Amino acid sequence: MEAVIAGVIGLLAACGIYLLLRGRTFSVVLGLALLSYAVNLFLLAMGRLAIHRPPILASGRTDYVDPVPQALVLTAIVIGFAMTAFLIALALRARRETGSDQVDGVEMVDSVTRLEP
Repeated sequence: MEAVIAGVIGLLAACGIYLLLRGRTFSVVLGLALLSYAVNLFLLAMGRLAIHRPPILASGRTDYVDPVPQALVLTAIVIGFAMTAFLIALALRARRETGSDQVDGVEMVDSVTRLEP
């Protein structure tokens, strides 16, 4: 089970980094969202992957699950949603102002369609 979770975290992180390196703003926003999902899964996995174990340490019990990573993930989900909504609004505004969806604001031109002087 741990190998599957580690693989999913690695895949989400790799896809997120790939999308962050793209030139379009929507790809960058989507990459940030995937990267935040990978971090959330990592934080959740840090609190042990266990089923049917109490989140509070009781006297005489040694099998418990730490509740702090779950609280951190819940907070990170709310912050990530707000950040994604803000970035989409910012990307839409930049698209309207510059007329381009590129991160640097300059639309790429193919070498075939480029007009030579």
